[in-house]
Amino acid sequence: MLFIAGETLQIYFLGTAGALPTPQRNPPCFLIRRGSDTLLFDCGEGAQQQMMRVRTGFTIDAVFITHWHADHFLGIFGLMQTLSFMGRDEPLTIYGPEWVDEFVAAVSHLSRNHLRFPLVARKLRHGDQVRFEGYHVRAFRTVHGIASLGYILAEDDRPGRFHRERAIELGVPPGPLFGRLQRGEEVHIAAGGEERIIRPGDVLGAPRPGRKIVYTGDTRPGCEGWKGWGCRADLLLHDATFDDDELDRAREVYHSTAGEAGSVAEELGAATLALVHISSRYTTTANHIENAKEHFRGDVIAPDDLTLLELPYRG
Repeated sequence: MLFIAGETLQIYFLGTAGALPTPQRNPPCFLIRRGSDTLLFDCGEGAQQQMMRVRTGFTIDAVFITHWHADHFLGIFGLMQTLSFMGRDEPLTIYGPEWVDEFVAAVSHLSRNHLRFPLVARKLRHGDQVRFEGYHVRAFRTVHGIASLGYILAEDDRPGRFHRERAIELGVPPGPLFGRLQRGEEVHIAAGGEERIIRPGDVLGAPRPGRKIVYTGDTRPGCEGWKGWGCRADLLLHDATFDDDELDRAREVYHSTAGEAGSVAEELGAATLALVHISSRYTTTANHIENAKEHFRGDVIAPDDLTLLELPYRG
């Protein structure tokens, strides 16, 4: 049976700063709501207040950490306490690269008021997938000087377009049977005194791709080893700690410039590039956007904290 992907796909930019927060930007944290699921990607300090400001609630289904630099995980300690105080009893899995087991053990050890729910660690490696209903999250290796991962949230393919006239021509009466065919079920009809089986392939066009979000975390640019998984992303969140004037510094500390992020977006064929992890040295992202546009023909944004994007289907 085919799964019909018609769910909302939203991303909340809760923290878009680099290693140091600013009055306008919090440390990295991105909340993706896909249908009824809520996933958190990195969790810098202040994440709880940002969640309150945009009214997302605290129903978290999974947490994905890119690497173990403090600006990407310090918010977890307080968030876990809040979830416990609110009576959560369902297990929560924290996914991440090497050392995730030690990190989760440390969170549990430091919680003197013992958490009321099981906190589970799961280490991911390059290429590992975590399945959810109708989509998956895949980890890919990044280059940041320590064990680090990026993540790709990719929906399953959608069924092709339903050809109503063809269905009627085959004898399918308009009504509930149309819906069953669109859901990928075969149906039985009586035609000319005989029972006939109409299959979804008889009335549906070619499958259509679902939506895709790529988040690189902190990294030097390049998509070698994961380009095929990330190609045609609807949204690419890429490290753009520096503008292009600071290329040497970016190389030294294993980050990317905005222009380098634009090159990756162009290579992937992304629809939109979001520049994130902006260094505290910048009071404006105008140069970042200009640098990225020199290399990328799609849309370029440098979202402020608390920005919400809802991703439509491409077609």
